[in-house]
Amino acid sequence: MQHLFTLSASALAQLVRRRERSALDLVEAHIAALERLNPALNAVVAFRFEPAREEARRLDADLAAGRADESKPFLGVPCTIKEAFALTGMPNTGGLLARRGQLATEDAPAVARLRAAGAIPLGVTNLSELCMWMESDNRVYGRTNNPYDRGRTAGGSSGGEGSIVGSGVSPFGLGADVGGSIRMPAFFNGVFGHKPSPGLVPNTGQFPVASTARGLTMLATGPLCRRAEDLEPLLRVLHTPLAGEAESGGVLGSVADVAIDSLRVLDVPTDGRWRVQPELADAQRRAASHLEARGVRVERRYFPAFRHALLIWAAAMEEASPERFAELMGQGVAVPPGRELLRWATGRSNHTLPAIGLALIEDLLDVLPGDIGRYRDLGDQLREEILDALGAHGVLLYPPYPSVAPRHGEPLRPPLKFTYTALWNALGLPVTQVPLGLDSRGLPLGVQVVTAPGHDHLAIAVALELERAFGGWCPPSVRP
Repeated sequence: MQHLFTLSASALAQLVRRRERSALDLVEAHIAALERLNPALNAVVAFRFEPAREEARRLDADLAAGRADESKPFLGVPCTIKEAFALTGMPNTGGLLARRGQLATEDAPAVARLRAAGAIPLGVTNLSELCMWMESDNRVYGRTNNPYDRGRTAGGSSGGEGSIVGSGVSPFGLGADVGGSIRMPAFFNGVFGHKPSPGLVPNTGQFPVASTARGLTMLATGPLCRRAEDLEPLLRVLHTPLAGEAESGGVLGSVADVAIDSLRVLDVPTDGRWRVQPELADAQRRAASHLEARGVRVERRYFPAFRHALLIWAAAMEEASPERFAELMGQGVAVPPGRELLRWATGRSNHTLPAIGLALIEDLLDVLPGDIGRYRDLGDQLREEILDALGAHGVLLYPPYPSVAPRHGEPLRPPLKFTYTALWNALGLPVTQVPLGLDSRGLPLGVQVVTAPGHDHLAIAVALELERAFGGWCPPSVRP
């Protein structure tokens, strides 16, 4: 059964269709792997093993009787879901201790679409408190570890997904991204992740969720998976409404229509502020060189405004969030961050340090002089500059972070390097995170592939090409 943990979800579904494996075989194998590996990772934080077994048995019976819809793209394939998404009967706390015991009574639209496509969720995965930090650690479930090195972060806020998919146990999972929450976990755990174009996939049914027009532009729901061939079918399932659902916005093109040698690539090696580790920078150079060898026009570019990515993102978040973060922490009643910091220092706080820090920064922005509107305008100008440079057939290569997965706690010193991913939420551009092998310490390397809204298929086509060239996901030494 070992080879099951290296296959794509699409290939696993084929095994079920061809009757080479039953759906129950797949579910039992993945449950056994979860039970062996998850205690060291703390990636999946609540399980639904018996309902998953029952769903698999019903599917197998329907297949035997000729009643099953065998066209479903993920027929009988186990998966995992970020705990922020509503999955019927499962916890839905968003990592907030005050919501412990809160269970979902229905599926979020994105979850329902995956299940309707044949997927069988095995459980929900860990996240950062209120989905607003790049380490998946909270007072409800504790901390998630990286499968390549348990002393390192799995990223956030979809870190549980990144960890369990990167470990080889889950073929794919569902995440959400407002500042890098799909792409950083995908990068740190060596797998693929896609932040879709705004509106392409519904964000409803998760906690917390954006409610303003700008917030819905910044927040994106999308997949993490170990094989690039699953990106397009997953995105197509997540994009396609079920009966009775509202139509999703945007248009999803086809990867089959992309000729790699017709693309234009902008190779942007740095934001000009945070130095990128040499091995990571070299991986991006090799990716650009490979594309150039395939006939792609590659141009090295620098954008001076990238140095202001933090303030561009903060300005966009200020417009996107009518409710203050301190109020989210207190479920409608603002938590005084100064007092909460003192409680944290004495071990009495119900909140994590990053959440308290974000509430403090929110207060600081209120009293510091400065024109936040100026950075909104700068972001709008930068977006137009990038779209003009990309044109109709362009993608942009960009580092996902200045380093490979840092050790636990290191992202707080200083807590600003997440802007390598956050910038693209502020600008509302789709991005695919692509693994590029391992560094000399056995830690995942990778690159972001950015493109214009409505051109998600271009970034995915590049992901497929880079997987062919560099191997894509490399299983860690600890495997099921």
